[in-house]
Amino acid sequence: MLILGIDTSCDDTGVAVVKQGDIIISNIIASQFSAHERFGGVVPVIAAREHTAKINYILDSALEKAEVSFSDLDAVAVSHHQGLMLSLVVGVSAAKSIALACQIPLIGIHHLEGHIYSNLMGRTDEIHFPFLCLTVAGGHTLLLKVVSHGTYELLGHTRDDAAGEVLDKVARHLHLGFPGGAAIQKLAEKGNPTAYHFPRPLINRRDGEFSFSGLKTAVISAIDRDPNLNVADLCASLQQAIIDLLVSKTMLIAETHDLKQITLAGGVALNQPLRKALQQEVQQRGYQLFTPQTDLCMDNGAMIAGAAFYLYQTRGADPLSIETLANAPLGTTGIRYRPGSKYGKGS
Repeated sequence: MLILGIDTSCDDTGVAVVKQGDIIISNIIASQFSAHERFGGVVPVIAAREHTAKINYILDSALEKAEVSFSDLDAVAVSHHQGLMLSLVVGVSAAKSIALACQIPLIGIHHLEGHIYSNLMGRTDEIHFPFLCLTVAGGHTLLLKVVSHGTYELLGHTRDDAAGEVLDKVARHLHLGFPGGAAIQKLAEKGNPTAYHFPRPLINRRDGEFSFSGLKTAVISAIDRDPNLNVADLCASLQQAIIDLLVSKTMLIAETHDLKQITLAGGVALNQPLRKALQQEVQQRGYQLFTPQTDLCMDNGAMIAGAAFYLYQTRGADPLSIETLANAPLGTTGIRYRPGSKYGKGS
């Protein structure tokens, strides 16, 4: 089954062609870095405009690299839930047009499901249900028990800011550029992770809840009150605090629920110190850690097509009237995980 995957959930235009859910034939990602850099973050209106300008070219590029045409496609999949509304609409409109013109199934995918499935691509013989997925990015920090295809149990989430959001906001305050996570990691390599004693909120609680807003406030306060700030030390200390929180909660939940296979997903999965720290803890316990290849950590069309291959088999195609939602519950159980929402199943 040859699936075209489209993701325009935020500021990257991603289009890919994937065969049988595992074989990535092409995966084209167009960055909008230059359009947003001077603002220190993503501007929704600009993001939508950039998607609109690039989508046809990226579609053609993905098909050309894969050496296929629209007539060769068996289905088209698209991120239609979770992201910037104006951005999502661009990808969904393109996917609907392709499905209608080619008379092929349209498969709507929750953006977070794409990240979850980024680890399953090419590893369906290695990773077995149920497993624990830590997905961390600028918009979410979640611990999910992946029960089966499309079915998840929420075991932990952030009460407030996401981990990636803290990195971006601190980087903006320091004028380090965008995206913030990469800039902070680079500076942290030269710093002392114990130089600043930043808080680890909720780290001693015996559950999967995270909180990062207090950490963010402490870091920004340290920046504002110290005229002789050592930026490298501060970045290293911030990064270490986030790693400590993520690793401790992940291992607690893995042990509590006897989940010995752990996957890491999302943009923050690119952070090498986080990967190393998790791997060390996992090895000590005889567990297994799976991380996606680099181009599957960022937003991309391949993970959407990969998820679609498996989810299409369990829930079928979607109508052309498919909705686009900026904030949507996840999976068959309708998990609501945004800060302030009900912890668990939503209505």
